[in-house]
Amino acid sequence: MWSLSPDLLVLALALVLDLAGREPPSALHPTVWMGRTVDAAQKFAPRTRAAGIIAGAILALAVTGLWTAAAYFAAEGLRSAHGLAYILAGAVLLKTTFSVKLLHQVAAQVRDLLIRGEIGEVRSRMSSLVSRDPSQLTSEQATAATVESVSENMADSFIGPWLAFALFGLPGAVAYRAVSTLDSMIGYRGEYEYLGKASARLDDLLNLVPSRLTGLMLVLASMVMPGQSPRGAWRIMWRDHGRTESPNAGWPMSSMAGALGVELEKAGHYRLGDHTRPLAPSDITQAVRSMYLVTVLGFLVALGIILLKTGLI
Repeated sequence: MWSLSPDLLVLALALVLDLAGREPPSALHPTVWMGRTVDAAQKFAPRTRAAGIIAGAILALAVTGLWTAAAYFAAEGLRSAHGLAYILAGAVLLKTTFSVKLLHQVAAQVRDLLIRGEIGEVRSRMSSLVSRDPSQLTSEQATAATVESVSENMADSFIGPWLAFALFGLPGAVAYRAVSTLDSMIGYRGEYEYLGKASARLDDLLNLVPSRLTGLMLVLASMVMPGQSPRGAWRIMWRDHGRTESPNAGWPMSSMAGALGVELEKAGHYRLGDHTRPLAPSDITQAVRSMYLVTVLGFLVALGIILLKTGLI
């Protein structure tokens, strides 16, 4: 049966590699090379409005197309060589498009520093989690930012790539990661406001389903997590999901805020949830535990899609 759908084993093995192993070295990591491709191309791109928008659209299509084509030919070559080669190498390649363990590790490091009261070190670590200026963050603000980051990143760190893989194979997962990399590098305001507009919009489009699905999964996770409120998660998600500038980020973040019964605030931008109590480092632990339940749910959804595609169910 598995020979009819090797993608089942590719996905399962990729998750095992992520949870049991470590990230590949930068010199061999496809996402790092995607970033270098974007960095090299954007140096020569115009920044003016009209030219920047056109150049940004060409850049988004070219970088995504290049890496998607590379993944397609790699996957076909592996399939032609041997089914086992495709499963083993495909799992390694797929693993580079997502990360569960790394998100846990970064969040846990911040939590442990907060517990020890090392706020200076916390601020220096926050740049790996959030884009805001961390220099003046209080302990509670750093806790909120970490909970927000864990919640939001579930969608694009693993749910999105898994859905793309389930639907379109390795090329789909690589295309998703390429767009995400483009968005993280140039898809924001400031210097790249025009150049990154196409990448940002494309990333928004690709995350419409993953973000909303992640929010719903967090509601389901809260049903079995001690101390969390599924009713609060559902209510706050529907009430507050539109308060963020991103059309997607508010769904998982507001769901988590409601589940924990806390307020998540980015000063001058949004407030999600109700301020019923102060945030504590233990809320980061709760967010990470919820993340692993979402991991299980997302994995099952992806497997179900693959089985439906292949006619096994």
